[in-house]
Amino acid sequence: MRFNRFVAVTLTLLVAGCAGNTHDLLNKTTVTVPASDIAATHEIFVATTRQQATKDSRQVFDGDRSLTTSYARVDVTVPKVHQVGAIERAKGSANSNPAKQFTATDVVHYADAPQFAKAVGADIAMRGDRALVFVHGFNNGFDDGIYRLTQIAHDTKYPGTPVLFSWASSAKTTGYIYDKDSANAARDDLEATLRMLAKTRVKSIDIIAHSMGTWLTMEALRQLAITGDRDLGGKLGYVVLASPDIDVDVFKKQMIRYGKPDKPFAVLLSADDRALKLSSLISGDKPRVGDYGNAADLASYGVSVVDLTKAKGGDGGLNHAKFADNPILVQLLGNRLRTPAGLAADESPADLANVGEGLGKAVGSVADVVITTPFKVLTIVTGG
Repeated sequence: MRFNRFVAVTLTLLVAGCAGNTHDLLNKTTVTVPASDIAATHEIFVATTRQQATKDSRQVFDGDRSLTTSYARVDVTVPKVHQVGAIERAKGSANSNPAKQFTATDVVHYADAPQFAKAVGADIAMRGDRALVFVHGFNNGFDDGIYRLTQIAHDTKYPGTPVLFSWASSAKTTGYIYDKDSANAARDDLEATLRMLAKTRVKSIDIIAHSMGTWLTMEALRQLAITGDRDLGGKLGYVVLASPDIDVDVFKKQMIRYGKPDKPFAVLLSADDRALKLSSLISGDKPRVGDYGNAADLASYGVSVVDLTKAKGGDGGLNHAKFADNPILVQLLGNRLRTPAGLAADESPADLANVGEGLGKAVGSVADVVITTPFKVLTIVTGG
């Protein structure tokens, strides 16, 4: 019976996921489009533990692991026809049309960490002294992370510098164990990247992590806590863990070591997350944080829990990326991110509860949402 469930969930992932995607980033463009067809161009800074692609340079970085961190910047255009929550992109290795699809137009490689630090530091200073670090999840190619962060930065209207931390996922549904080992191998690299950013003139480093990337992020934060610098010298801003692919007991131990957060720290979960069902099966039917049914238990560790079970997802029924592909949710996330987390440091428990209530009411047109803070449980029933 358990094997049959495993096969059923795996087939669902293959159908709805990235099966057949060649993960080309630098697709050819055969058309010239007027500037009026382009909504924006985003410069995505990258720190990655992937090997630079040699078999197909269009991938830029592939799924093989590197023992060192590489650095780059990718310029991506977003078409005027873009819909909030969507990632319009060319299929496989097909030609890209910038008027209709996200298009990577240029890649700049940096020789070493100091050169990258200088470039990203200058961008941070120019854009308002904030940085948003995105850590992708399981079954993601380099292209997937680039396009997802571009979409998040664009749709949330994030005012600072977007930085992708891209660890060496194999981008295969069957590569779960390889991906988990790759995330293990990248912990020090993510910690070093966060420390590098903290040495710039940045005032707030916000983190959004997704799926297996949340485990990697929690490990890096745990390591920072062990060294006595868990908030990066006061520069750590928002931490958002979306669909966390972390064993519940492991998460509790991570939070015990990290300690109750001083800045806004949110866990977004959904009981209908089908991707996490596979992870649970592989892990011996143990619950993952991202579909855990006891929000109050999680909140007791100092985090705010947002239950998105009744909100719709846009990923073919997987319900694994609601935070980014549900138009209303991603806009609400943007509303919060545009307010610097430093302002939230003085918030009272009542203020945090009000934030949750406002989120729930705003999402009411989509679904009912339950927000559990360390101080209060808010059940928002709107019937919208």
